[in-house]
Amino acid sequence: MTGCFDRVTAVSAVWPGSSRGGPAMGLEWSRQEERQPLLGGPRAPRVFGRRWLVLLLFSLLSFMQGLVWNSWGPIQNSARAAYGFSGLDIALLVLWGPIGFLPCFLFMWLMDTRGLRVTVLLTLLVMVLGAALRCVPVADLELKRRLIHGGQLLNGFAGPTAMNAAPFLSTTWFSPDERATATAIASMLNYLGGACAFLIGPLIVPAPNNTSSSLLTEEHVATIKDRIEAVMYTEFGIITVLLAAVLAYFPARPPVPPSIAAAGRRLGYRSSIRKLLSNGRFLMIVFAYAVPLGFYAGWSGVLDVILTPIHVNQVDAGWIGFWSIVGGCFVGIAVGRFADSVRGVLKPILVLLFSAATLSSTWFTLTFLSSITHLPLTTATLYTSCILIGVFLNGSVPIFFEMFVETVYPVPEGISCGFVTFLSNIFTGLLLVFLTFYHTDLSWLNWCLTGSSFLSLLFIVCFRESYDRLYLDVFISV
Repeated sequence: MTGCFDRVTAVSAVWPGSSRGGPAMGLEWSRQEERQPLLGGPRAPRVFGRRWLVLLLFSLLSFMQGLVWNSWGPIQNSARAAYGFSGLDIALLVLWGPIGFLPCFLFMWLMDTRGLRVTVLLTLLVMVLGAALRCVPVADLELKRRLIHGGQLLNGFAGPTAMNAAPFLSTTWFSPDERATATAIASMLNYLGGACAFLIGPLIVPAPNNTSSSLLTEEHVATIKDRIEAVMYTEFGIITVLLAAVLAYFPARPPVPPSIAAAGRRLGYRSSIRKLLSNGRFLMIVFAYAVPLGFYAGWSGVLDVILTPIHVNQVDAGWIGFWSIVGGCFVGIAVGRFADSVRGVLKPILVLLFSAATLSSTWFTLTFLSSITHLPLTTATLYTSCILIGVFLNGSVPIFFEMFVETVYPVPEGISCGFVTFLSNIFTGLLLVFLTFYHTDLSWLNWCLTGSSFLSLLFIVCFRESYDRLYLDVFISV
């Protein structure tokens, strides 16, 4: 118990309104007005009903960013026929997502110094410009392809905010018993947007029906192109309306903070980076997050190639990916709500999720080798094992985010989560580049996924958890 009060005392040393902890806490890179007291005098923490509107607007941003990012994969055959995309073009359209994380540290700095409203507005502006670029009507197919690539890259630049800002938003607007739920909703909607692209694209855009592009009639090609453009115009319109809504109402923060931790001062940008790099426990949990989820992203991206030897087609592989993401979204939100109801159980939740992920990936890998293991190889077992892998791994994302924040508090939420997702996307991008040029035998990815899940489980078990932010809320509130 003494350790808990020591932790509270250490954080209280930089409590808003106190003259202590200024330059020593590394605030020299942050604007003074952003470090003003949020909670002073007799005002107690409280929540406002408008927090749900803020969460809704941000979740829609996250959803649309994921939807636009995954626009081309599910309709790649139609895109080849309409615009003459090559296989390398399709791969690059997907890679613009991880590449868009290169300016991640700029968005982290912006969120820390300018707040959530400015960051969200800039992100939506970049998304609008990217969506508009894809809609520019030009007859030259080469120019059109370049415009589409440019639009996808701009949408990729919105990824750092869409994937990193959820813990920042939940801390700023939600009480301690709602934070994990809000983080789960805001972060999982980005994954759900990517999953919905598997439905929206194929339902609206007709496929070329396995006909060679040179044999397609001009009328059929024109129909495919019109449908693709209809999807792009619709996405552009939705993002534009969303930008207008955020301009009309999206406060940087509530009038009164929802918790003691939300009112507390944070470390500056430079000091935060130093603390992250020197914190062994944080780097351990970063590895446990980045490696298995990076391998899973690469594995799921070539799942149709992996399943080809056992006669599973691309459509079935797409449905497996869809239900994996949708199931992961529901599990993520459910475990987030559970984490809010029973506080201080983030590590046990991760242990359970990764134990299940390890068992599911082992089941799939051994089933894939049915000629040796003699396990039944059926459509049901393949679907079940593949979907369960995605459900448990994707469902762990919001719990990881909350664990990152708790481990390194008072490092700002955007910086800690941004640092992690930057490393994860760089790893994913490099893996996808390798897989783009390596198509011989990808069954080794099954073992990599199983091994990385098990290794991460060991890291999580050995991880010494701490809840500095939660202790601050509980003990000072009491």
